[in-house]
Amino acid sequence: MTDTLDVVADLAGQAQRIGGPDTTLTSEQVREFILAALGEADLDGRSVCLVIPDGTRSSPLPLLLGAVHEALAGRVSRLTALIALGTHQAMSEAAIAKHLGYRDGGLEATYPGMVVMNHEWWKPETFATMGTISAERVGELTGGLLTHPAEVSLNRAVVEHDVALVVGPVFPHEVVGFSGGNKYFFPGIAGQEIIDLTHWVGALITSAEIIGTRGITPVRALINEAVAMIPTEKLAVCVVAKSGTPDLHAVTFGTTETAWAAAAEVSAETHVRYLDAPVQRVVSIIPTKYEDIWTAAKGFYKLEPVVADGGEVILYAPHVTEISATHQEIYDIGYHCRDYFVQQWDRFKDVHWGVLAHSTHLRGAGTYDEVAGERCRLDVTLVTSIPEDKVRGANLGYIAPADFDLAAYEADPETLVVPNAGEVLFRLR
Repeated sequence: MTDTLDVVADLAGQAQRIGGPDTTLTSEQVREFILAALGEADLDGRSVCLVIPDGTRSSPLPLLLGAVHEALAGRVSRLTALIALGTHQAMSEAAIAKHLGYRDGGLEATYPGMVVMNHEWWKPETFATMGTISAERVGELTGGLLTHPAEVSLNRAVVEHDVALVVGPVFPHEVVGFSGGNKYFFPGIAGQEIIDLTHWVGALITSAEIIGTRGITPVRALINEAVAMIPTEKLAVCVVAKSGTPDLHAVTFGTTETAWAAAAEVSAETHVRYLDAPVQRVVSIIPTKYEDIWTAAKGFYKLEPVVADGGEVILYAPHVTEISATHQEIYDIGYHCRDYFVQQWDRFKDVHWGVLAHSTHLRGAGTYDEVAGERCRLDVTLVTSIPEDKVRGANLGYIAPADFDLAAYEADPETLVVPNAGEVLFRLR
C-alpha cells in the first residue's frame, strides 16, 4: 500500500489547489481560482460536458457552476451539464432549479447557453458502450476477490463532447474509499454491469474496511480501468466541503485522477473524527437531502466503525417514506451481512449485485452458516415514516417517530448523537 500512497501523493502534486484542512475559502477566492484554472486550459472552441452531483452531495454548486460558466461561456462550442444520478431518482425541474441556484428567469437567465439533463439510467438508448473489462483483468485488479467480466457503458453525452469536466465534492465513501473524480463516471453515469461489479467488490471487502481508505483501492482501480476506455479528455474541479455548511476547505483542478488525489488528501484530514473508545449506541440524524434509506444509509456507514459489538445504530429520519423507490428488490431480499449472500450464492446471484452490496453495507459485519443462521455485529433501527411491516420485513428494527425521545438519547452517556450524519466518518483511534 505504501507504493500506492506514494503514487497518489505524486498525482496530488500535479494538480492545482487552493486551501487546505484548516482553511475556509471565501466565495471570491473560489471564483478566482476556477476562472484562472479554466482560463489556462485548452478549451477554446471545444464542446464540454460538465458531470455534476445530484442533491445527495453537499457543495456550493451554484457558486462552482457560476464560476465554471463564467470561465467557459463564449469560449466553448457547446456546454452541457449532466447530473450524475448513479441509479438514484431523477431530479425534478424544481429540484434542479434549487440545486443549481437558478435566478428569476430560470436556466437561460442563470447559465445562458447551457443545457442541463438528468442521467437517464433507465433508458438504454442513452448509453454508449466502451468495451469490456475481462474476467482475468478484474481478478488482477481485485486481488482475486472477483473474476467476472463487465461491460463498460456510460451516458453517451460524455463521448459526444470533446471534454468531460467533473465538478463536485470528495468525501469518505463506503464503496471506493473516497468519492469524487472518476467515480462521477462510474457509477455516476454508468451502465448496470459496471455498477454491479464495482459495488459487489466493495461489499466483498466490506464497507467498514474500505471506507476512508486512502490511495487506489481495488474498487477505484476498477473504476480507473473503465475510465481509461473513454476517449474524451477528462478534467475535474474537485472540492472539499466544510460539512454542514456552504463553505469549502479546498478546491483542486487537474485531470480526474490528479484533482481527486489532491482533494482526497484534504478530505482525509477534515472529514474523519476519532473517538478514544467505542460507544454502545449511535443516533444518526439524517438530513432531508437523503430522501430514502438507499441514500440515508450513509448515516450507518460513517458510524459503524465506532459502535461496540452488540451495539446499535439508529437512523433518525422521520421525513423518509421509502427504503427505495427505484430498487424494489431490497424489499424482497432485506438487509443482511455479506456472508449471508456469499454462503447462499446460488440463491442470490441473479439479484443486481449493487442491491446486494447496499444490503450488506447497511447491515454491517456479521456471520452466517446453515446451522447457526445469521449473526450480525450490530442492530440497525429506523425511525422513519416507512410502515412498520416494511421495515421489519426488511430485517431492520423499528421505532415510530412519535415514540422516539431524542432528548433522552442525547442525555444518555452511552449514546452518541450525530447531527447532519452521512458525510463525516467516525473511527476509533
